Parts: sequence; structure tokens; C-alpha cells
Amino acid sequence: MTTNTVPTRVGAGTTVRPPGRRAHPPMRRREVAGAWTLMFPYIVLLLIGGIIPIGYALWVSFQKSPTLLQPDLTGFGGLNAYAKAFTDFRFAQSFIDIFSVLIIWLPIMIIAVVGLALLVHASPGRFGAIMRFIYYIPGALGGVANLMLWVYLLNPSQSPISGFLHALGLTTIKQVVATDGDLPVILSAMLLLQGLGQWVVTVNGGLNSIPDEILEAASLDGANAWQLAWRVKLPMIRQWIGYAALLNLAYGFQLFLEPYLLNQVASGALPSEYTPTQLGYWFAFVGHDFPAAAAMSVIIVIITLAIGLVVVFRSGLFSVEEH
Repeated sequence: MTTNTVPTRVGAGTTVRPPGRRAHPPMRRREVAGAWTLMFPYIVLLLIGGIIPIGYALWVSFQKSPTLLQPDLTGFGGLNAYAKAFTDFRFAQSFIDIFSVLIIWLPIMIIAVVGLALLVHASPGRFGAIMRFIYYIPGALGGVANLMLWVYLLNPSQSPISGFLHALGLTTIKQVVATDGDLPVILSAMLLLQGLGQWVVTVNGGLNSIPDEILEAASLDGANAWQLAWRVKLPMIRQWIGYAALLNLAYGFQLFLEPYLLNQVASGALPSEYTPTQLGYWFAFVGHDFPAAAAMSVIIVIITLAIGLVVVFRSGLFSVEEH
């Protein structure tokens, strides 16, 4: 038996719609259309630069890996490529190396970014703008330019801190870079100098989004500058801090250029497979084993996503605040 429900007219000009039906006013439809229009370029880039390459890497990782006796071996190989990557003697060490860099660099990075952003935000006017610009300048030296700066700084024969390096018994850049325990510190310093300024500007933007009424109310309640920063500003930019930690974490796991070029400068004194991405590069272009290289890529993505999810949920990055 089917019952047709019709709108019931109550009073003059008032219509009660049946339950389950929701009206979509024109303004709401325009907002949805505008949101999809703004998202469309990002979705296209995400497909081209993210989802499609990951899908292709996943497909390649399940193919058979070639051998010396069968260099043209093809077909479905199951988990053989993953087993080959996991059992490689450099696999565990490459992750130990990258974690040794992340443990030093990431906490210092986040603390320095938040601290400097709070100082800039607490210094409105021309002084704060000048300091924000000064902090951002090193961020313009990306990639090879940043490396050349550090090569000059770490070379005892040219460095402005050559006296300090000579006092440590370091007379060549090869000694500086290849001494046990130095490389994680050097890479952490390089990453810190390169990315600090732009993240100070980003987190400062989050601080600028805090309504002035909240800060004024806290000041009227007797909060000093330290209490204002610790009890008001920091909790309100927790999502921005989580965002900075998430993207820096992803960038750290992709570390390739800096150790690769430092190894060239040090005449091959460093491990050529220092990071997981370098090991994947070795599988692909030295070992000519693209399934194993693809497996390394998938493993890096899975680990990065797992740690990223922890950061997202702990920081409330995508939570919606109710006012």
C-alpha cells in the first residue's frame, strides 16, 4: 500500500513540508557550486601528482622483480617486491637514519616556528613586519642554493667559522660531513634554515586570525603577555601547529636532495642509500628493479600517512569548532 504525502498548508501562506525532504535554497546551491569550482583545480593536481602516481606505484609493486638470469621477467609477483625491500640490509638503517634527522629537526622546527611567530605577533607595526621579512629571507634559498650556502659554511678552508672547525680537528669538508653523528645535525640545520621563515609567516597568519575581542577580553581579565601567549593564543592556533608539523613530517620523509648532493661534495664518503628515498632510487636506477623501488615508495607513503593521522587527530587539524 502506497501513501502519497502532500504538503499541509497551515495558516496563510505557510507550508509544512513532509519529513525527509530538505529544501536547497538558491544561495546554498551557489555556495556548493562555488566550493566545487574552487576545489576543481586542486582535485586535478591531486589526481595528476598524487593519486594516479600512488596507484601506478602500487600496481608496479605487485609485478615480478627481474633477476640476473631473467632480466625481462614480467607478470604478477605478489608481495615479492615488498619482501625484497624489507629484507634488504639497508632498509632498516635507512629508516633509522631518517628518524635520527626527524627527532632532532622536527621538535626544534616547531618550537622555533611557534616562538618566533608569537614574538612577531606580539610586535605589531613596522618592527614586526621587518622581522617577519628577515625570518623569511632564508626560505628563498631553496634546494641547490641552500646546499651551496652550507657547502661554503662547512668547508674549513673558506668558512667564516673555520677557526671553530679547525679547533675540532676538522680540516676538510669530507671530515666535517662524514664524521660519525655529524650528518643528522647538519641535515637538521639545513632543513631548519630553509623552512623556518615561511612557516613563521604561515603560523603568524593563524595568529592574525584570532579575533581582537578575545585578546582584549583576556587583557582586561589581567592576563600578561606570557599568559596571553600560553593560555589564549597557543590553544587557538593548535590546528596551525598541527598543519606545520604534518607538512614538515611529510617533507622530512622525502629527504633526498640534501644527502645526495652532500655525498657528491664529500667524494662518496657518505652512504649512497642514507634515506629511504635514496634506497628507492638505488633500486630503480642502479639495481634496475622498479617493482622494489615502487614497493619502497608505497611503504614510505603508508608510514607517512600513519604518522600523519596521529598528528591530525592529536592536533584536531580538521575539527570544526562550534561557536
